Amino acid sequence: MKKIVMFALIVILGVLMSCKDQKQSILVENVPVETIIMEVPAKKTDSMITKDFVLGKFDYKAHEAFEKVSASHSSKTIYLNKSCYKAFKAMHKQAKTYGINLIIISGTRNFYEQKSIWERKWKKYSSLEPKIRALKILEYSSMPTSSRHHWGTDMDLNNLTNSYFEKGEGLKIYNWLLKHAKSYGFKQVYTEKINGRTGYNLEKWHWSYMPLAETYLEFYNENISYTDIIDFKGFEQAQELDVIKYYVNGISKN
Repeated sequence: MKKIVMFALIVILGVLMSCKDQKQSILVENVPVETIIMEVPAKKTDSMITKDFVLGKFDYKAHEAFEKVSASHSSKTIYLNKSCYKAFKAMHKQAKTYGINLIIISGTRNFYEQKSIWERKWKKYSSLEPKIRALKILEYSSMPTSSRHHWGTDMDLNNLTNSYFEKGEGLKIYNWLLKHAKSYGFKQVYTEKINGRTGYNLEKWHWSYMPLAETYLEFYNENISYTDIIDFKGFEQAQELDVIKYYVNGISKN
């Protein structure tokens, strides 16, 4: 009996040793995936995570943590956090095996780019009183300093209308993402407003790389106040509408 147990232990040890240096592979519906990326979240002490970083007040094109997205993955010039883009490339490759072509149509936007979007809409809705004006813009657009797009972890895919993802090719893409994106670290953060979700309206196109975004959101909540949400038209409405609570943190909990 002792000899049998000893033999079994030797066999198990041999298997473990032989697997030690092998590249790990994962099967998704019996399709081998070489790398499903789940980066270890950056520590809060990481020098990259500063107030200016989470507020979008930096040049991401010159930032060492960001890189330009290949033209084969995007519709225009776009930058993403390197870890986020690495995960996207793995997801894009896997999606191709299902006949799905994921195209990034928007990625990182800094404070100044978000300010341009916000103030263009602020002017568009000039007939509305300030609070209603801000709420109208906040249906789909973030106030500068409060956008997840500042972090390089969030991207818009294929189309900016929910109706596109409700039929045909769009529905096929959306259903694939719902089933597989989580394996690569991505999540649709702006779902239907149920189970207490607040803030922006449903965005089927917006996907966030959670291994990093969760860390950045935690830092944001611990370090940013309404004294930091300034320097754009209508910024006074941020505190009035409690944007940090209802919008910055108004993401799906599932």
